[in-house]
Amino acid sequence: MTASSPIAERLSRMIRIPTVADRGPEAFEQFVVLLEELYPKVHASLERERITERGLLFRWRGAAEKDPVVLMAHYDVVPANADEWDEDPFGGRIDHGWVHGRGALDDKGPLIVILEAVEALLAEGFTPARDVYLSFGGNEETYGDAALAISEHLDNAGIRPWLVIDEGGAVVEAPLPFTRGRAAMIGVGEKGLVTLRLTASSDPGHASAPHGQSAIDRLARAVRRLSSRVFRPRAPLAITRMLQILADRAVGPARPLYGLLARSRILTGLVFAALGGEPAALVRTTIAATLQDGGSAANVLPATASVTFNLRLIPGETVESAARRVARRMRDASVRVSVEEGSDPTPLSPADGPAFDAIAAAVGATYSDATATPYLMMQASDSRHFHAISPHVYRFAPLEMSAEQRASIHGVGERVEAPSLEKGRDFHVALIRGLS
Repeated sequence: MTASSPIAERLSRMIRIPTVADRGPEAFEQFVVLLEELYPKVHASLERERITERGLLFRWRGAAEKDPVVLMAHYDVVPANADEWDEDPFGGRIDHGWVHGRGALDDKGPLIVILEAVEALLAEGFTPARDVYLSFGGNEETYGDAALAISEHLDNAGIRPWLVIDEGGAVVEAPLPFTRGRAAMIGVGEKGLVTLRLTASSDPGHASAPHGQSAIDRLARAVRRLSSRVFRPRAPLAITRMLQILADRAVGPARPLYGLLARSRILTGLVFAALGGEPAALVRTTIAATLQDGGSAANVLPATASVTFNLRLIPGETVESAARRVARRMRDASVRVSVEEGSDPTPLSPADGPAFDAIAAAVGATYSDATATPYLMMQASDSRHFHAISPHVYRFAPLEMSAEQRASIHGVGERVEAPSLEKGRDFHVALIRGLS
């Protein structure tokens, strides 16, 4: 693969349009126009609707009246600081087959492989066995309503998708310690999201004569009480199913260990929680202080102060139950807990059956050495809105991603290799061809 790969060149052009929320609507309209230029067959053959200012919905009519497939992606991206990147993050540089820039992985790379597949199939005169919808949102990173509006639009039309696929897991090497080989990690659900604000008040005054506990003192005590152990570990079924599959790829003592964990959700919760980091996040609700505010001067005791927490809820938890548990754990009625925003965890889609098998078959046709493996996605995505209209909602970006690449999402140095993009296109071609 060379730097002149057509798919790499097209992705580079997409990256060069900075579709960041705080840059205004012009870039988003430029992106829509670019799609029309790059994918003329898609726009000539599929029906397109604008749902809100940022939602694009394409309908590809199939040969039969069956429940459709929805392929999702989003074209907005998070901000990027050029000083941190040591290059223009919106330059779309291509170097030795790698496309660099914000959105290469999240989520313009996964978006482009959908369009590449549909454009290629249209060029062959192919008609899918059932309708295929392309749902592209332009405000996923800011928790906007484009995807929600598209879901509601389909719901009002009586459409119940047979399968929905959005961004999420990828093709990774050795997804767990002491496992070998590659796995296609398919998110069968995602954790919930809550933003909590803790606010404390106290009498203001001069810092030279402090009197009792200040608002900051009360918050500091509350924060100390809100450790990772606030929420009990419990392994969702998706995690034990993941362990069951990966146990066959484990080596040494890890093979019987993963087999044992796959049979016990309680034991899995305890072991993963003890490991900390990402394993712990798979089995418990996480809580992290992210913002603080209070005070007006170095020598003034503040009247109020606040701390903001970000929580990611494990299935079985709710926004309401998490807020109650935080309030109980603080043991301080003078600190007010308020929910700034929140959404409950999604239901878990089945890790077997025809819809999941269709994804697994497309994985096998494209990445023959990768095992389709369910898991729980820790981030929020647009697909959470589609559980209301479909029982089969999955999260899988059909690209190869190293640990370094995954760490660059929302970080520095985001990039994707052109051969991976071609594999992603081939995945969607296989998926659409395999529909019945």
